[in-house]
Amino acid sequence: MLLFLLLVTFDGLAQQPVSIRVDATRKLGPFKPIWSYFGYDEPNYTTMPNGRKLIAELAALSSTPVYIRTHNLLTTGDGTPALKWGSTNAYTEDASGKPNYNWTIVDGILDTYVQSKAKPFVEIGFMPKALSTHPDPYQHTWPKGGIDTGLAYPPKDYQRWGELVRQLAAHCLARYGREEAESWYWEVWNEPDILYWHGSPEGYDQLYDYAVDAVKKVLPGARVGGPATTGPAGGGGAAFLRQFLAHCARGKNYATGQEGAPLDFISYHAKGRPDVAEGRVRMGLARHLQDVDKGLQVIAEFPKFQNLPIVLSESDPEGCAACSAKVYPQNAYRNGPLYPAYTALALSSIVKLADLRHADIEGMLTWAFEFENQPYFEGFRTLATNGVDKPILNLFRMLGLMAGERITVESSGALGLDSILTRGVREQPDVDALAAASEHEVSVLVWNYRDEDGSGADAPVKLNLAGLPQTAGRILLHHYRIDGEHSNSYSLWKQLGSPLSPTRDQYAQLEAAGQLQMLESPRWLSNNGGVLEIDFALPAQGVSLVQLSW
Repeated sequence: MLLFLLLVTFDGLAQQPVSIRVDATRKLGPFKPIWSYFGYDEPNYTTMPNGRKLIAELAALSSTPVYIRTHNLLTTGDGTPALKWGSTNAYTEDASGKPNYNWTIVDGILDTYVQSKAKPFVEIGFMPKALSTHPDPYQHTWPKGGIDTGLAYPPKDYQRWGELVRQLAAHCLARYGREEAESWYWEVWNEPDILYWHGSPEGYDQLYDYAVDAVKKVLPGARVGGPATTGPAGGGGAAFLRQFLAHCARGKNYATGQEGAPLDFISYHAKGRPDVAEGRVRMGLARHLQDVDKGLQVIAEFPKFQNLPIVLSESDPEGCAACSAKVYPQNAYRNGPLYPAYTALALSSIVKLADLRHADIEGMLTWAFEFENQPYFEGFRTLATNGVDKPILNLFRMLGLMAGERITVESSGALGLDSILTRGVREQPDVDALAAASEHEVSVLVWNYRDEDGSGADAPVKLNLAGLPQTAGRILLHHYRIDGEHSNSYSLWKQLGSPLSPTRDQYAQLEAAGQLQMLESPRWLSNNGGVLEIDFALPAQGVSLVQLSW
């Protein structure tokens, strides 16, 4: 038995000791890297210097492939980015209506991924201006207006739409090779149940059928799927997902005339709903998890698809990456340790929901990247700001260090999945862990999380570790930490006076602070009959990765 005991104090009031028990003999299956999926609205940031830097960092998180999804891969325009906008000019038509295909900008984006050893998660969209049934106005000016312009309308010719997708797949086959292109995901559109699709659900099914048929003609082994709907717990996401699955199961295929449509993975989105209470940000984790759970319940209605992989192709604390915290105060969680602590608990809860519903959740995609030419720490939902990594990126570095088999965790400090699903983490913190073990290593991710920012006390932690191999003479301890002082470029930026234009020396300091840091230097511990004891304090909203190797 591998046992951890944590002694904890909440809000300065003594409570019963919290024990977290991790049993290395009770394995739950592979530690799946569902975290290794990322995405963003603005594809043209990909090829900018800070974009290339961040893509390389994402690809280097672990030996696990990282998948990257972006909007606007087929949107018409000159490639100049803006908030919630991007373009590639992949498809235009001449005066006679003859199609012109130009893959120059698309190549730059996909090349950046592939050359960094990341994998494209190809979102097939949006509608080129020349194909749109309502082309004007086309380029939006968000936030001055809505984003549901000509790019969100159905094609005037579904066969031409299918041929565009076939040309894209054929180009990728020629440029990257079959093995590479068939290792990607190919997802049709984004959130067709809301403003991104000005057509009927049946119109989306038709869009899907033509796109998937086109991809499969060129890349028979490619993974195709959808419908990338919004959160099923509210609005029309559940109904749209249900009708789409019914179409794929037994509907008439618009492209082939046969029954049903190919479906290799199912995608939908899940979002939290933060607010501000008494001047403090209060996260909405319960709503996030309700979205996940409702989607799993809808999918379970279709036995034909019960074993299909599920990708939450956007999974975030809320829904607008480009909405600055300066305009939306509830988004102020984004720069500090609250974001990674939230994501750690969200990931663990999603894994538990998958176990509960006997579902195969393959990915939970973080919709966050970087924005060029914006002030430092402006409050966008990003992984880095002006090339400086934020605390959230260090959570993924921690997860990238975990491998092997997931191990059973029992914690008297955990609120429990049912409680979090219905009430969130409001009255008291959730102190819990996610653990993995391989032949010569045990990794335990521990968090001290509460929905409300700026509240909660440090948790004094006493780790009693048992069940290590008797043959291991000494054990090497690496203890990584994210909190107010570690792996936190934002706290350093504030200490430096929040400079709008950091000096070269300040920038170097910020870059260093943005990397994953240790709480202490690595040290060897004596193995006393397979038992170890480790003491440390875990601050509120702190995350530790305790890694033991022999």
